[in-house]
Amino acid sequence: MKQVVQNYRTGELWVEEVPVPICRPGGVLVRAGYSLVSAGTERMKVQQARMGLWQMAKARPDKVHQVLQSCKQVGVLETVAKVRERLDALTPLGYSLAGIVEEVGAGLDEFRVGDRVACAGEGLACHAEFVSVPRNLCVPVPESVDLRDAAFATVGAIALHGVRQAQVGIGDSVLVIGLGLVGQLAVQILKAAGCVVLGVDLDPAKVKLAKESGADVALTRDDTHLEDTVRRATKGYGPDVVYLAAATSSTDPLELAGRIVRDRGKVVVVGMLKIEADWQTYYQKEVSVILSRSYGPGRYDRQYEQKGVDFPLGYVRWTERRNLEEFLRLVAAGQVRPSLLSPAVFRIDEAPAAYEELHDHPGKHPAGILFEYPAQSRVERKIALAAGPHVPRLPAELLRIGVIGAGNFATGTLIPALKRLPNVELRTICSTGGLSARSAGRRHGFLTCASDHAQVLDDAQIDAVVIATRHDSHARLAAEALRVGKHVFVEKPLALNTQQLDEVIEAYGDGCRILMPGFNRRFSPLSLSVRDHFRGRSSPVEVICRVNAGQIAKDSWYEDGEEGGWRIVSEGCHFIDLIQFLADSNVRYASGEMVGGALAGAQNANCTVTIGLADGSLGTLIYVVNGDPHYEKERIEVFGQGSAAVIENWRLARIWSNGKCKRVRPGGSGKGHRAELGAFVEAIRSGQPSPIPFEQAVTTTLTTFRVAASLTARRLEPVFAG
Repeated sequence: MKQVVQNYRTGELWVEEVPVPICRPGGVLVRAGYSLVSAGTERMKVQQARMGLWQMAKARPDKVHQVLQSCKQVGVLETVAKVRERLDALTPLGYSLAGIVEEVGAGLDEFRVGDRVACAGEGLACHAEFVSVPRNLCVPVPESVDLRDAAFATVGAIALHGVRQAQVGIGDSVLVIGLGLVGQLAVQILKAAGCVVLGVDLDPAKVKLAKESGADVALTRDDTHLEDTVRRATKGYGPDVVYLAAATSSTDPLELAGRIVRDRGKVVVVGMLKIEADWQTYYQKEVSVILSRSYGPGRYDRQYEQKGVDFPLGYVRWTERRNLEEFLRLVAAGQVRPSLLSPAVFRIDEAPAAYEELHDHPGKHPAGILFEYPAQSRVERKIALAAGPHVPRLPAELLRIGVIGAGNFATGTLIPALKRLPNVELRTICSTGGLSARSAGRRHGFLTCASDHAQVLDDAQIDAVVIATRHDSHARLAAEALRVGKHVFVEKPLALNTQQLDEVIEAYGDGCRILMPGFNRRFSPLSLSVRDHFRGRSSPVEVICRVNAGQIAKDSWYEDGEEGGWRIVSEGCHFIDLIQFLADSNVRYASGEMVGGALAGAQNANCTVTIGLADGSLGTLIYVVNGDPHYEKERIEVFGQGSAAVIENWRLARIWSNGKCKRVRPGGSGKGHRAELGAFVEAIRSGQPSPIPFEQAVTTTLTTFRVAASLTARRLEPVFAG
């Protein structure tokens, strides 16, 4: 399919061939009819992408801080490589679209194939021939509404939510500052609500359009009588509400709003602007400043937007989905008419020209720009990227690999490591959305890209599969790959619960294929040096892993128990495996305690875990997220038989014995990612067992479940008898 994409590093924008995304459970696949360009938001993205690195840094100091912090934790070279990888990735544009339902996902019964729908969501309802959208970001389009008008629904819902925030009624006066796309729709919605509507903009053409849309008074910003005219139109009081729909770095809109709004009036901020104004002006009038967040309650809420969990109407009357529906009802009733904006229509192939118009004529472009899509196009979920040279089939020399998952870790760490290995062919990369697979495939030399993982598993030419998807799919995909005879490298965690683990064990069967989880730290040259130093000992050791993991955003999928798994399962597995490796002994029991006990919650963070090993050794995992993120992230210590060793944040190991200290440096990234993948590939070529025995992988995974149970129940949990 065709999709508008942008390279964020260069700012270059074009129409790319991308695999059609998968229709996910609880969502729909929609064949686009029209998508709307949000001039303010998308022009800003284009401008940001065309900035130099120094300008980008000034515009996003938060990102600069993240880069500097990464340099301290993992080193400059690794950080630079990851930043380049992300900047070179293709990004989608657009978030408002209307079209026809092509497929309906499992568990959804309110839509049928052929239904006309309007869709919302950044990165979801993007400028593409097909989009995959979850339930709460998709609404039916009334029969009387043209799809061109329906494509305005998302931006219309943004305008509508701003009106709701203003809490206006019949006869209230509202001044709309900024008569772009949102402002023009707000004018029409406010008139439908019975308000007296005034408008202000820099562009005379936008002022004229607002009058045609029903504004009682509309003026240009440079009108010398602007403030007097507004006061006369509001009987000398000033408007009840000033609705700020402008997008600017200037403080002028907020300053004007404060001067002109009536005593104890409201200023509603809808556009992206600088919130700085004279305190005395706002204080003396006791002005209420209200921010309007996108298109309503539910926005930025993963449970609502991605999982389809609705808010009860009795508690939240107007959610973002209900705002979308209401905007379309207003259009169907003829009270709001997007067609009055005379949107410019471009074929999807002409998208770059439309964006050039936005960039070259800021503020002078049409109030609405629509992309039009062909009525017929095939659903293709695999695309050839490069013909590639003909390579004879020599299994002993060439290993052909498919990758499922094209997120930051896969593209920034795993794939670069695979590319450095000799005689490895990167054949197919897959991601459910399609675009990230197309982007990574282009950058890293894959032969094909796909959105359906069956395209990887059904390819008889592929010997091994690397799985780097979100955690909840690891076990299922690993089991599927094993059943069709593929060797499997699956990123940690191997499973999130015992049911998933049982599925993997059943699929593994007699072990005729390698299954290796991504427990990379045991492959670090630092770990190997420490392990080898203590080998051959005659008494137990104590291993202490201290992990200063840091906070993760609460709305991250990683913090979702069903999708990411609690952190002791999803990340703690690394260190439970490492404890077994360094002690060279299997787990016998595990127990844990959270800081604050039961009050700590179910996240399994800020805890201390004790691991009892079969040979009498003890392991301690201190896993915290409430420390200073500037302090080193990981520190590993081993004590026993008159020796001591420490691994300092995977940059240096020190081993003390007989009063002497031996220093070991990794000579590169110390976490062992490249070494683990090299060991995986070599084991397949040589016909050797997995570098991580399957039994140890199962034991580590099972131990994380026992630890999670112990943290909740506050008791010791046996892993295996004995």
